[in-house]
Amino acid sequence: RQGYEDTHWQYSAASYGDDYSYQSQQWQPVVWQDDRELRQGEPYGKSTNYRDQHYYRGYHPNLATTHLRQDSTTTALFLVSQPGLCFLPSSQPSGKPSLLMQYRESGLSSSSYELSQYIRDDADHYDPMLLGTWSPVQAGGPLVSTPAPVVPLKFSLPHVAVCFGAGGQLVLSCPHCPAQGQLAYVELHSLEVILHDTEELKELQAFPGPLVREDLHKVDVITFCQQKTATSCDVSTQTGRDSALLWKLLVLLCRQNGSMVGSDTAELLMQDCRLQGKYKRQDPAANLIGLTGDEWMSRQPGTLDLITGEVPPVVETQAQIVEKFTKLLYYGRKKDALVWAMRNQLWGHALFLSSKMDSRTYSWVLTGFTSTLAASDPLQTLFQLMSGRIPQAALCCGDATWGDWRPHLAVMLSNKAGDMELNHRAIVTMGDTLASKGAVEAAHFCYLMADIPFGYFGVKADRMALLGSSHRQAFAQFARTEAIQRMEIFEYCQHLRQPESFLLPFQVAYKLLYASRLADHGLPAQALQYCEQIAIMLLGQDPASHPILAQQVTKLAERLKLSDPLLLEMPEQDQTLEPDWLVELRACCREWEVRRSL
Repeated sequence: RQGYEDTHWQYSAASYGDDYSYQSQQWQPVVWQDDRELRQGEPYGKSTNYRDQHYYRGYHPNLATTHLRQDSTTTALFLVSQPGLCFLPSSQPSGKPSLLMQYRESGLSSSSYELSQYIRDDADHYDPMLLGTWSPVQAGGPLVSTPAPVVPLKFSLPHVAVCFGAGGQLVLSCPHCPAQGQLAYVELHSLEVILHDTEELKELQAFPGPLVREDLHKVDVITFCQQKTATSCDVSTQTGRDSALLWKLLVLLCRQNGSMVGSDTAELLMQDCRLQGKYKRQDPAANLIGLTGDEWMSRQPGTLDLITGEVPPVVETQAQIVEKFTKLLYYGRKKDALVWAMRNQLWGHALFLSSKMDSRTYSWVLTGFTSTLAASDPLQTLFQLMSGRIPQAALCCGDATWGDWRPHLAVMLSNKAGDMELNHRAIVTMGDTLASKGAVEAAHFCYLMADIPFGYFGVKADRMALLGSSHRQAFAQFARTEAIQRMEIFEYCQHLRQPESFLLPFQVAYKLLYASRLADHGLPAQALQYCEQIAIMLLGQDPASHPILAQQVTKLAERLKLSDPLLLEMPEQDQTLEPDWLVELRACCREWEVRRSL
C-alpha cells in the first residue's frame, strides 16, 4: 500500500536462507492456476495458500485481481521448501514490460524492493509442461533458483523448545542439529524443585488435602486452621480479626462434627470482642417522662417537693427512693410515681406498675427505659428484635461509631425466640450491611449463621461463592488458594455431619481448579487424588446431570493417571491398567455423548 512498509518482509532472501540452519534440501513444485483452486502437492495445507492470497490481495490487490483473474491461463510455478516459496523462471517476450517494472513505474506500490524478493520478472506466463508431475528430468536440465521465503520464519537461529509435562515436569528440547552430527536430547526438570522457594508451592504443600472423611483425622484439619489463625491473621486490624474468626469457626465445626448451636457461636464471638466502654447508661430524656426542662430542673434533689411539702436530701439512698415511690402511691398519684421511678432508675417498679395500667402507659415507660441505653448497646438490639423490629445495629454496624458488630450478632443468636423469620432477616440484613462496607469475612460469618447457600461466581444475586472471598472482584483475586482451602475445610465439616452432602458450586469450579494448580506446581499425585474424589462424588450423584464437570475431570485424570503410586509399582505389562473410577467415569461421559447425539 502507498506509504506503508512492512518490516517483516524487508530482508534479503539469500542471506535469510544462508543463516538458517534447518534448511531442507528437498524442493517440491506447486502450481497456482486460480486462487479458487487448491495447490497441488502443497505441504503446508490451507495456511500457506491463505498467506499467498493474503499477500497478493492485501499488499498488491491489482496484481491479484487484474493479472491473475483476467488471464485464466496465467499461472506461477512455485518451489516450496522449508524456508519458503519462490517462482520458477520462464520465458517472456522481451517487448512487454514485466509486472515488477509496471508496478515500479506506476508508483502504486512503495514496496518494490519487497516485491522483488518474491516475484521474478519473467514469472507471469503459463507453461503447460509444468502442470503434471514435475521432476528435474522432465525439466530437461538442471534447475537453478534462489530460494525466497513467502512468510518470514518464526526463528532464524536454533532455539530451545519448552513445554510442560503432565507429570509435573518442565521439558526442554536443546538447540542441537542432528543433521550436522550433533546429538539431539531433551532435559526433564521437576517443577516442584524449580518452585521450591515460592510461597504458592509452600501454601499448597502445607494443606493436608484432599480432605476425605475416612482417610484423614480431624486433628490435622484443626491444627492447620490454628496455624493459619496464628500466622496469616493480623488481629490488630478489623479485617484480620474477622479472618481469624472464620478459621476459629471452622475449628468449632470440626470439633463438633459440623453441628453448632447459637450459644456456642455466641461464646466464640465474645472471645476476642473488644468492649470499648460505649454502653454507658444515661438519664432518660425529659420529654419522654412528660416533663419540660424547667420542671425537670425543679424536681432535682435539694428543691422543695410541692407534693409532700418536704425538701428531699441532696443524696438519696435506694431505700429513700423506694419510700417516696410508695408515698406517691398512697396519694393515688400513679403517673407521678412512674415519673419518679423512671427518673431514679427504678425501672422494675415502673415497668410492673405500667403493665397493670393501660398499654399506652406501658409503651411510654418502655420507651423511656430504652432511651437510657446507648444506641450501640446490644440490649437495644435485643429489645428491638423482641419488639418485632429489625434492630438498628443490623442496618448501621460496621461504622466506627457503632463499635464491634460481634456482640449484636451474639445477642441475636443466643435469644432466638418468637418470630424466627424476623430473626433470620435481621441476621441476613446485618450480613448485607457488612458486605456493603467491605467486611467480607464478617458478612460471610453472618450468612453461615443464617444458612445462606453458596452460589456461583459472576451471579451478583448470590451472596457468597467462596468462603471469605468476594465474588464481585476479578476471578484471579477471588479464587485465591487460601479461599479454596477454607472452602474445602467447610465441606469436610459438612461431611462429618452428613456424609452425602454435596456442594455443587465448589465441586464444579474450585476443586477442579485446585487440582490443576497442584499439577502446575509439580504435585501430580496429589492432583490425581483430587480428581478421584471429584469423580467419586459425581458417581455417587448422577454424572449425566453434570456432564461438563465429568468430562473435564476425565481429561485431567487421563493426563495424570501415570502419577498414581500404585501404577508405578506394577510391572510394565500392567501399567496400561486404569483406576476403576476413571473407567466408570469415562463410560458415563460416553453414554452422555450418545444420548446427546440422539
